[in-house]
Amino acid sequence: MQRHTSGNISIVRTKGKLPSLPFVRVANEILGKDFILSLAFVDLPTMKKLSVEYKGNANHTNILTFPLHTNEAEIVMNLQTIRSVAKNFGMTYQEHLLFLFIHGCLHLKGYKHGPKMEQLEEKLLWKFLK
Repeated sequence: MQRHTSGNISIVRTKGKLPSLPFVRVANEILGKDFILSLAFVDLPTMKKLSVEYKGNANHTNILTFPLHTNEAEIVMNLQTIRSVAKNFGMTYQEHLLFLFIHGCLHLKGYKHGPKMEQLEEKLLWKFLK
């Protein structure tokens, strides 16, 4: 298991190398530096189990967000699913992974699906891909 902690952000990967993306910078910009966030990368069976338990079906296999308190949450992601669907969105694996992390952080900040959230996702994605 790999664990990386930077200030208020903890990233855990049970198997393989941690993806090299600006997770900490993104989280700090969207959620603020006082927000405590745990980011976990899990295998597909674990993700399906969590999806069934918390969403009522096994369809949510890329990202799940769990608000814990006002300024604390956990994001769980499955890299296998993200990698396999990235091209369906016209993105590379790394772009789609970053996009979904931004998406999850915006949900934790209180944004709902819609034009405003989509504009922020696009703006932030291209900002952090530079």
